[in-house]
Amino acid sequence: MTHQLTRDQARRIAVRAQLLDAYRPSEVIEVAEQLGAIKIDPLATIAPAERTILWSRMGSAFETFQLTKAAESDRTLFEFDGAFRPVSLLPLMLPSMRRWPTRPSTREWLDANHRFRIEVLDRLRAEGPLLASDIPDTAEVARSPDGWSGSNQTVHMLDFLHRQGEIAIAAREGRHRRWDLAERVYPQNLPEFEYDEAERMLDERRLRAAGIAKQKSPWTRVGEAGEPAAVEGLRQKYRVDPEALAAIEEDEGGRTAFLSPYDGILFDRPRLRELFDFEYVLEQFKPQSQRRYGFFAHPILMGDRFVGLLEAEVDREHEALVVAAVHELLPFDAEEHDMVRAEIADLAQWLGVDVRAW
Repeated sequence: MTHQLTRDQARRIAVRAQLLDAYRPSEVIEVAEQLGAIKIDPLATIAPAERTILWSRMGSAFETFQLTKAAESDRTLFEFDGAFRPVSLLPLMLPSMRRWPTRPSTREWLDANHRFRIEVLDRLRAEGPLLASDIPDTAEVARSPDGWSGSNQTVHMLDFLHRQGEIAIAAREGRHRRWDLAERVYPQNLPEFEYDEAERMLDERRLRAAGIAKQKSPWTRVGEAGEPAAVEGLRQKYRVDPEALAAIEEDEGGRTAFLSPYDGILFDRPRLRELFDFEYVLEQFKPQSQRRYGFFAHPILMGDRFVGLLEAEVDREHEALVVAAVHELLPFDAEEHDMVRAEIADLAQWLGVDVRAW
């Protein structure tokens, strides 16, 4: 049976799945378990992505130390591919990590640098956890700079060993990562899964985080997880999480939320356009003369609709949240203005700064 959904229902399922409805979780791990990934990014016009993503869900209940504690002390989170993830996902990811890499050029580089690989592992075993700068570059064959990494081959080797599940990020010092053997960072005695079973379970977790996704979306890969759904006015085939569908009548309503440009709900741009009628373009890489909403504008979600963008920046020298503009995609009424102002005040309070009038 194919579920017939209105766009309103589809949006509410997506918003609830991303913990952006009226309910506020109180624990970092609760957010991570539901979202599956909390993107890490150092750009902080307001706050780094990982902190903004958690604040958008938890509000004032979130304090920065909770994230560090979960990742480095409790080990309920682990860092992989630029995101914090719940440890419950690790057993499902390990079968794929053990098959990596699939690209021949990467395999060739690893084979050519076998001695370098062993030296890095031996140094971590003897001295870890270490920063990349603590590990000499003794590569026999170099990779060309890719625009993101420099010429230091140690950075590449650490990344590749991480992707293969042999080493892990034990801690951070600011934006610098400390590396160690995976066996000393990841929990032991994790359940074992075959590759196909693990991939199926990962599809289910991705759908749980999305609530609803196109069946063949390259942005939100859900495979055959969930149940088939059709959304009013859309030709595409969707899959819906049955638990999210069953809970739709329990919806307690929405709220106002400011979202990091790297928030997970924004990642699937086609779905964002089709369900929310929201065409989001991050203007970070546009020339200033071509920007309409600012360098790093944060989308404003109100209920299940994107209504505007917040253009703001923290001035640490003067301890102020400087709001350059609230861009209204549709004119706000008086109540909506009040809701946005209240959320700005809450944001400033969480940041520990004053709001500079705009």
